[in-house]
Amino acid sequence: MKPGVLADHQMRTLIAEGRIAADAPILNDQIQPASLDLRLGTEACRVRASFLTGKGRSVADRLDDLTMHKLSLTGGAVLEKGCVYVVPLMERLSLPAGMTGAASAKSSTGRLDLMTRIITDGGTEFDRIPEGYDGPLYAEICPQSFSVLASPGLMLTQVIFRQGQTVLSDADLRAVHARTPIVSGDPVISDGLGFSVDLRPEGRDLVGYRAKRHTGVIDLARIAHYDPADFWEEIRTAEGRIILDPGAFHILVSREAIVIPPDCAAEMAPYLAMVGEFRVHYAGFFDPGFGWSAAGGAGSRGVLEVRCHEAPFVLEHGQIVGRLVYERMSERPETLYGREIRSSYQGQGLKLSKHFR
Repeated sequence: MKPGVLADHQMRTLIAEGRIAADAPILNDQIQPASLDLRLGTEACRVRASFLTGKGRSVADRLDDLTMHKLSLTGGAVLEKGCVYVVPLMERLSLPAGMTGAASAKSSTGRLDLMTRIITDGGTEFDRIPEGYDGPLYAEICPQSFSVLASPGLMLTQVIFRQGQTVLSDADLRAVHARTPIVSGDPVISDGLGFSVDLRPEGRDLVGYRAKRHTGVIDLARIAHYDPADFWEEIRTAEGRIILDPGAFHILVSREAIVIPPDCAAEMAPYLAMVGEFRVHYAGFFDPGFGWSAAGGAGSRGVLEVRCHEAPFVLEHGQIVGRLVYERMSERPETLYGREIRSSYQGQGLKLSKHFR
């Protein structure tokens, strides 16, 4: 197998070989161009605190020590804001030598400020699955802004599989941009592609949303159901700058339109902490074809989930806030992000999660 991020048909081979297994048959809808969606199991453990398992220890052993009580997700259960839960996932892995995994919250999960991270037996990092891992997967879930109703089978997280070295060097990324432009305007390339925030949108003054502090519960299974005004405050400015509130969660959008070519995938990473008292809150994966013209888009904006730290911070139009780390695909996927798989956010601008009308 060539080095790179595994494509959809390569993941199907791992499923057929039993390298990816599950309590219930894996659905075709779970398989994305370069990632696999993971499903919640039937029970959630309310734990005293977030934790990493540690070498030589299992998640089950840590849960014996840290669990306060258990909730059945069958029929739906409320996961309350500010609490930490661990949910066994339906999927388990038995990776071959040389293969690792990396997990991330799905786009809709991040846009709800629903902190969701994968933990493994013997794990020393969140969202990282070590080479040759053989064992179960668990999701740690901590709702930050909204309490949510969860049920078995919901897909809140996704995982990619890497064979060998996958990250493109800056020189390689410049070559990709010269061949197939990956961003509108001149690229800022330094350990990936830098992107900035749009606070001067053409023809309007709506630049983002701020999560309200006291809201109702969001049922994660309901699509295009909720009125945004019940959960979000609009952020408007004609000045090209806003002040981020400490502890508040903001939805903003990148100034640049971004393209992920078919032979690449990408992961969003926070920018350097030294540039301000904020961070792009959730990393996320971008599948091959995101924003790519032949897949139904002409560059798509990146939605930014931003949380401010201890002090209020003035964010200016065009300020660099994050970067995309591009990775090579092992093989070109059979399907691309966009119309082929009814992707929710192709061609997007400023957009809340799919749960809102």
